[in-house]
Amino acid sequence: MGIFTKKLGIDLGTANTLVFLPGKGIILNEPSVVSVSEQDNKILAIGFEAKDMIGKTPESIITYCPMKDGVIADYRVTEAMLRYFINKAMGRFNLFKPDVMVSVPAGVTSTERRAVVEAAIKAGAKNAYVVKEPILAAIGAGIPIYESKGHMVVDIGGGTTDVAVISLGGIVSSKSVKCAGNKIDQAIADYIKKTFNLAIGDRTAEEVKIKIGSAVLMEEELSVTIKGRDFIQGLPRSARVGTNEIVRAIDGELKQIIKAIKDVLQETPPELASDIIDQGIIMTGGSSQLRNFTDLVFRKTGVKAALAEDPLFCVVKGTGIALEHLDVYKKSIIAKR
Repeated sequence: MGIFTKKLGIDLGTANTLVFLPGKGIILNEPSVVSVSEQDNKILAIGFEAKDMIGKTPESIITYCPMKDGVIADYRVTEAMLRYFINKAMGRFNLFKPDVMVSVPAGVTSTERRAVVEAAIKAGAKNAYVVKEPILAAIGAGIPIYESKGHMVVDIGGGTTDVAVISLGGIVSSKSVKCAGNKIDQAIADYIKKTFNLAIGDRTAEEVKIKIGSAVLMEEELSVTIKGRDFIQGLPRSARVGTNEIVRAIDGELKQIIKAIKDVLQETPPELASDIIDQGIIMTGGSSQLRNFTDLVFRKTGVKAALAEDPLFCVVKGTGIALEHLDVYKKSIIAKR
């Protein structure tokens, strides 16, 4: 390792991509979105600029998210996106290629993992390392993963929910479900469409979730006015919606996430299960911030759950810590040059 080798940790998410520079912290947090012009297939915008175009583009511009359910759906676009993020993070004048660590969902296949490594190398990384998200989330949440104690992490992102029990630095049992923030937003949009005959976009649905959403029914409801297009008349209209309607609307999605947690708990060896009862479940990822989610987990599993500090940043912080101590975390790292 030369003194000049910079290191970058990248949390390549379905919804957002975050970049961590050891010593600096999180230097980038942008949507994983790319806009492409249809005629010549040229990339027009990436990140914030591209997200602002969603739902507002003329037909000649397509905006899409190259990451689907946490894995690369479109290779070329992902590579371009990674290159953009790496260059932006490194600054224009950097001559040295960085070592890059990228997070992948626990359920990825070896092919999908290779795709991430290759995309990172082509995008300008000197060495690329891939680590499974629950391990990184645990490191970033400050869990001592090398103890012979069982720790359970539930990482709920945009595209995937990763549930894992970690002990002695490795994943003992885990499950990934393709149900997370995006599907919850979708359920909200569908509900509003059915109930109010109102068409709203993904971004509006996400806002509703953040402003008034909850995982369990609330006595004192919050409410919000939503604006959208009336299906029948085709004209803009607004309607008011309350928390408990949203709770019911997203019930099916939350059930899937809870089921994944229960499945992993059921597969966990008894010794580790008793640790988990003592330690509780740590929740990370942006979508774990849904109101009362920890409450719902406790009600359904009987195990107390707690939100990690800065849940959105656990994985990317984990990449930063793992990069600083590559030798320590060797066991859980898959490296390719």
